[in-house]
Amino acid sequence: MSTVFEKLLSGEWPSARIYEDAHVFAFMDAGQVNEGHVIVATKQPFETLLDMDEDTAAAMMRAAWKIARAVQAAFAPEGITLLQSNKPAGWQTVPHAHLHVLPRYVNDGVELTWPRKEPGIERLRELAARIRL
Repeated sequence: MSTVFEKLLSGEWPSARIYEDAHVFAFMDAGQVNEGHVIVATKQPFETLLDMDEDTAAAMMRAAWKIARAVQAAFAPEGITLLQSNKPAGWQTVPHAHLHVLPRYVNDGVELTWPRKEPGIERLRELAARIRL
């Protein structure tokens, strides 16, 4: 079963594409949160960031960087949010790796909130030890 992004990449569904390289393609999000809202998706049907190879992950961020600069020049937003979600608990709604380049404005109605926890420096060091590279 192909995802919406595979259908857009193949041309089965129309898109307003703005960028493409060997690993990713980018297009205007059909549900523009703010004008200039772009999605960068992998060409291979990786489900999440955790599934993709390092070259594709790097290509996704390179593309997002280029697109963010172009969005800034074209729309002059007051800020830009990059959002990349993984798995339903991480807010991923399409099972195909992608990220959003979202131009932002003060009071644009977009919200991202979570409960802040402050466990203290000793616990932070314990947590860091578990994932240190």
